[in-house]
Parts: sequence; structure tokens; C-alpha cells
Amino acid sequence: MSFSYEALVLFLALFALYSPVAALSSYLPIVRPYNHRQQMSLAVGLVVNVTVFVLLAIWVGEPLLELLGISTAALTATGGIALIFASVPLMRGTGDIVPASTPAPSLVGSAEPVPAAGPSQVLSPESAPDPRSVLFTPITFPLTVGGTTFAFGVAASADVGSVSGRAWLSLAAVAYAVVTGVTLYLSGHVERRVSPAAAALLDRVAGILLTAIAVVLLANGFTDLVRSAWYS
Repeated sequence: MSFSYEALVLFLALFALYSPVAALSSYLPIVRPYNHRQQMSLAVGLVVNVTVFVLLAIWVGEPLLELLGISTAALTATGGIALIFASVPLMRGTGDIVPASTPAPSLVGSAEPVPAAGPSQVLSPESAPDPRSVLFTPITFPLTVGGTTFAFGVAASADVGSVSGRAWLSLAAVAYAVVTGVTLYLSGHVERRVSPAAAALLDRVAGILLTAIAVVLLANGFTDLVRSAWYS
């Protein structure tokens, strides 16, 4: 099989795992407080973060995980824990997905702690949290990439086993990152076209969806951890 075929398989696997339609609805309550310029900045930042994340998996993923003693199952379970803390208040209608007091680290910067807004509270661009505070968590991790994404990159890199093959996989990684950025950007356009009542309903629906995703991540991560411990 050619390296271009392996790259296509990686892109399709990442695309199917990501599911842009489901991801778009998950982004809606996060992009709501931001204006068009800030949403564009989030989309560009997401492309950069996803590109770096998948390229790391392709080029140095296997030795890096061995060096740190971290498994992809542990990354998956951690993503589930992080997401469930953010999604349950949103599902109950008692909070926003933006973290209330602790900013998350970002690959492109950092931000001061900001207060969270409830789903029915409309924030002006001036009072909205710094977009960098939500770019890494939860937008990049775990909504866009996670342990399974990293595992796909590591596995594909092991299959090709050469520099030229990894170069083709890198092109697939960039294409996938662009898809995620476009999806996040489109979520801003969808958000601006819904009424406040519909937005509140979408918040609840997105909260249910995000909580379900978190449960799946937790279950898969812990199952893989137990299986690994059992057979080791």
C-alpha cells in the first residue's frame, strides 16, 4: 500500500472519530460569548493546537509516551473527567461551560481567572472571558482531540515506519486540523442565528451530548486501563 493511502486512511479515521456535525453542536455554548473576530481567533488557534497535537503523535508519540509512562487510555480517561466537570452544570442549566475560576493552559497563551456566566446570561464582547482560557480546555482537549486521536497518530506512524510516510501522514494531520477549525468557525455562524430561548435549549441539549461523550471517554479509558493491567 502507498503512503498516500495510509495518509487517507488516517484522515478518514480522524474525521469519523471527530464527527463534525456532533462537534459543531458541542461548540455552540462555548463560542456564544465571543464576537466574530474572537471566534475567528479561536478557530485559528484550534487549527494550530490540533496540528501540533497530531504531529507530535506521528513523529514522537510512541517514544514520548514511553518516556512519560503515560498510556493513551489514561489520556482518554482524563479527558472524560475534565469534560464531565464542565458539561454537567451546562446540562442542568446552572452554569456555562467556561471554567468558573481556574483558567486552562493553552498552547498559544494564558489568561487570568474569569467568572462564568449562566446559559441565559448574555455576555458582551468586553465582559466575555479571554478566548485563550477555553482554547485548550475544553475546545481542543477533549472536545476535538484526545487519547484516541493520539493513539491513531501513533499507530499510523508505526505502520508507515519511514520519514516519507510520516510526511504524508503530516499532510493528513494538517487537513484534519483545518476541518476542526472550519467546524468551530461555522458554529459561531449558527450561534448568531438562534434566538435566546433556542440558545438556552441548545445549551441543555449540548450539555446532555457533552456529558454522554464524557461518560464514553471515561468508560473507554478505564476499560482499557483495566484490560492493560490484567494482561500485563
